[in-house]
Amino acid sequence: MTHEVDVKEAVREKYGEIAAKGGSCCGPNCGCSTDDSLQTVSLMMNDTYTSVDEQIVEAADLGLGCGTPTAFADMEEGMTVLDLGSGAGIDVFLAAKKVGPTGKAIGLDMTDEMLKLARKNKIKLGIENAEFWKGENEDMPIESNSIDRIISNCVINLVPDKRKAFAEIYRVLKPGGKFTISDIVSIGQIPAEVRKDLELWAGCVAGALDKEEYLQIVREAGFKNLLLEKEKPYSLEKSVPFGLESITLTAEK
Repeated sequence: MTHEVDVKEAVREKYGEIAAKGGSCCGPNCGCSTDDSLQTVSLMMNDTYTSVDEQIVEAADLGLGCGTPTAFADMEEGMTVLDLGSGAGIDVFLAAKKVGPTGKAIGLDMTDEMLKLARKNKIKLGIENAEFWKGENEDMPIESNSIDRIISNCVINLVPDKRKAFAEIYRVLKPGGKFTISDIVSIGQIPAEVRKDLELWAGCVAGALDKEEYLQIVREAGFKNLLLEKEKPYSLEKSVPFGLESITLTAEK
């Protein structure tokens, strides 16, 4: 439990700094890895938003993602969408435009500085059907069976208890609801000494689960129709005893 608390504090502190500076951790110029052989992967994670509102990208993209989940999320007008680890709000704003004025997009984040930045961006962009709530993915302040779509971008790897997070995702989704999550997974098991490195947790490396274990947790949470929409492997130094890749996964309740 102590390690979980330490991980959350390290992540909260790092992303608070990023919000204040307007910089990136899992994207270009990360600098958050204490291991040179693993730092290179942080330079490759950020995925590019294309064919979307440039004003939203300019205002709210901090380069923290490892995919573009809104591109695969099958959102429709009138839906309620929840973004886990919403950061500066880019995916919330894109979702809000997709679901229109009769729908709603909610961003959930545990970092006060990110919430402040996202709410500032909401005012700047004039997107009224976007909301930002404080909370953690393992214990969401969200009503059960109330969400049509859940999206998340390079965040679940930062969560210490992924089984609990996916149980919560299942709880809050409506029957027939779907999630689309972009995340970092490992190919093979990550050594214990890497797991202990709080900088590598904040850098989206140490918290990654083996891909097959990750998919099994999703199935055990009750989800069906799992579909890997996109996979992007990263080239690591030969000295690193595991692989890393980003995936975009869709599944249905």
